[in-house]
Amino acid sequence: MIGFGWLTPRRRSATARSVLAGEASAEAARKSSQELEDQASLVDEHAQDTGEPEFPVAGDDKAAAFFDLDNTVMQGAAIFHFGRGLYKRKFFERRELTRFAWQQAWFRLAGVEDPEHMQDAQNSALSIVKGHRVSELMSIGEEIYDEYLAERIWPGTRALAQAHLDAGQKVWLVTAAPVEIATVIARRLGLTGALGTVAESIGGVYTGRLVGEPLHGPAKAEAVRALASAEGLELGRCAAYSDSHNDIPMLSLVGHPYAINPDTKLRKYARERDWRLRDYRTGRKAAKVGLPAAAGVGAVAGGTAAAIALHRRRR
Repeated sequence: MIGFGWLTPRRRSATARSVLAGEASAEAARKSSQELEDQASLVDEHAQDTGEPEFPVAGDDKAAAFFDLDNTVMQGAAIFHFGRGLYKRKFFERRELTRFAWQQAWFRLAGVEDPEHMQDAQNSALSIVKGHRVSELMSIGEEIYDEYLAERIWPGTRALAQAHLDAGQKVWLVTAAPVEIATVIARRLGLTGALGTVAESIGGVYTGRLVGEPLHGPAKAEAVRALASAEGLELGRCAAYSDSHNDIPMLSLVGHPYAINPDTKLRKYARERDWRLRDYRTGRKAAKVGLPAAAGVGAVAGGTAAAIALHRRRR
């Protein structure tokens, strides 16, 4: 009689590798399912939410939006990519590029800004541009944007900035990066302008010194306060966006603070205060629902998907 044992699955003991593979597969399935649920939830909640007033408010000329740059509007640190561009144009030697690379690697691994690292990067940049004309660096900045920065813009954050522009509000970058770099990025994104670290120049030539200090931490809040006063803005009607706990002073200054791609400290701080959060690095909805309605659910969801794909390609 022919046996039909092949119809019955053979039992064998699971090896450690097969257990690991199974667990990994299950976890991947749960993660992908959760991401899909989060995206669907974002659409549903916006569709059902009628109790929250539209934001940003169209035509509110007393409101503006302030966006941090590094890891909020773009992936990584703008000054590192600016350094790459200058190295390509033989502004400095390989050992200095290696230092820039280390600073960028630390930034990406740690996910937070470190004042000492940022100060070192700023000093490096100042020594490199000393003696060069401001107009020359601005022109090179345009080229570097196309070479390194354009593809690193987070689509989701870009959609948020566009929502404010569409509402007729001004949108400013606020960054510790040199103001010349920040201005180029702001202009290429169609934003109003930029607040950044100011390097001293005499007769249009960089001296290698700063005017004041790097625009970091409390200095950002002071810059926003000064600009708001000059522009006749009401900070309680303004919005600010950042990834870093170092920008809590700026975020606390406005009536609509947003934590975007937040570091651990900012995430905790924002949750405690019921601030709105959004993480475009993973596509998950981090905490309180709420993106400006004018950004459009489709634009936000599409931007999130694009950001996820962009991030995965670079991993």
